[in-house]
Amino acid sequence: MILAIDMGNTNIVIGGIDDERTYFVERVTTNHNKTDLEYAVNIKSILELYGISPQQIEGAILSSVVPPLNAAILSAVEKICGFRPLLVGSGMKTGMNILMDNPKTVGSDLIVAAVAAVQNFTCPIIIIDMGTATTMSVVDARGNYVGGVILPGPKVALDSLSGHTAQLPYISFGTPGRAIGKNTIDCMRSGIMYGTAAMIDGMIDRMEQELGAPASLVATGGLAAYFMPLCRHQITCEDDLLLRGLLILYNKNTQ
Repeated sequence: MILAIDMGNTNIVIGGIDDERTYFVERVTTNHNKTDLEYAVNIKSILELYGISPQQIEGAILSSVVPPLNAAILSAVEKICGFRPLLVGSGMKTGMNILMDNPKTVGSDLIVAAVAAVQNFTCPIIIIDMGTATTMSVVDARGNYVGGVILPGPKVALDSLSGHTAQLPYISFGTPGRAIGKNTIDCMRSGIMYGTAAMIDGMIDRMEQELGAPASLVATGGLAAYFMPLCRHQITCEDDLLLRGLLILYNKNTQ
């Protein structure tokens, strides 16, 4: 089993995975004020919760979009397991051509998800990752990473709407019964829920038109399960997609 860690702006996803199965997936809050020791306590607590000892962890790998916290997480894992994780970066073997203006600037999480998707779905593929930002990545029919879009995540959009208007309250996610709301809260929920789903559907249509073919559609991220059922396209939710991508990259770079 390896420890696979995907650090996002809001949450850090921590999972135990090998070629046979995913043993656990948990999330802790991304906090710039935490020390490596505090993160070590978080990780150790997760292992203990699932009855896993550090000796069962054969290796570790970290993907991060929060570079200032990389050192703390790497050190935290080293405190627990006695070795430093691999860090996904530009020098790592991925087996994927990245056809971008500057490949080094592409978020490591986007490449990790694309690597996993190619192993499990038929190309071309559109990968939707819903977190702080909503990203949509495109892999063409030849398995090349060819680009995508970055959109405000639903929570960012909702917080901005509530925080910059005097009369709109902060609300939770929830699907209203109809698109045409009859009160302020239902109007806001319809806008966020159905509006986000419609945005994703519209971008898929445009991307498939540019690709010239229908694409396999896969979604991941903490918010995906809320929104994919509202989309008109058939989209497969894969909660552990990034962990499986991290396992693939770990194997490619250690064997």
